[in-house]
Amino acid sequence: MSATAHSLDFQFPLLDRKAGVSPAISGGRDARPPLEREDLARLRATLAGTAAAKMTNGAELIRALDKARREESIPTTLAPFDALLGGGLPRGKMVELTGRRGAGRFSIVMAALAAATSMGEAAVLIDLGDHLDPWSAEAAGVDLRRVLWIRPQTLKQAVMSTEMITATGFQLVVLDTGTHPMRGRRVPDASWVRLGRSAEAHGAAMLVSTPYPLTGTASEAVVTAGRSRMKWLGRGKSPHVLAGVTLELTLEKHRHRKPGEHTSLSLELLP
Repeated sequence: MSATAHSLDFQFPLLDRKAGVSPAISGGRDARPPLEREDLARLRATLAGTAAAKMTNGAELIRALDKARREESIPTTLAPFDALLGGGLPRGKMVELTGRRGAGRFSIVMAALAAATSMGEAAVLIDLGDHLDPWSAEAAGVDLRRVLWIRPQTLKQAVMSTEMITATGFQLVVLDTGTHPMRGRRVPDASWVRLGRSAEAHGAAMLVSTPYPLTGTASEAVVTAGRSRMKWLGRGKSPHVLAGVTLELTLEKHRHRKPGEHTSLSLELLP
């Protein structure tokens, strides 16, 4: 059984009858966008200037939505940390968090994963230090059903995994390199540049947690977790129990904000 399309010229006005060739391959310049249909172009021309400016086609709408999405940030729900970054982890950018052992870096990583997954986003953790405890992560609010956990053996494998997985569409990509000394040799600076470009190309918010600065100029911002103060429960000869820690955060670098800003972040331990 076959069917004949009616009024084919009206449905697909692809040819310019006057010139006899397709506008897409003609030598002259066309003032309207190449993918815009002729009937939409005529409608734009007949409307007043204000109304025509508000009209958009499907391709323009997709580009506008994508641009608006990339201007958003993924908050970590840690207000002092988000304030340093101007609202949270920016989509399409790479943020580096540095700090020595016991500086609370992994707690910030868990907060970012919990915030993203609670928003319905898919997240990935490249865990070179093998620090993730699924029970503690779930208790901290991380939806493990939305998290891909990758456990590389060397720093080179971790960076390669990060670059490849970013291209698959995860909205939050976290690389935690563990504590010093890191497993494997240092990777070239060009590897971090590729990570930054991959985050930008795919609109992913990327957080790199390291014991010392690694990303160089490739990152959008660098935050250092410095001196920490412990909070203890118990007095006298009774056993002391660690109840929390207060971190000192410093904005070492930001492409759109003045560096050098300091803030404090209090973290309470899970019961």
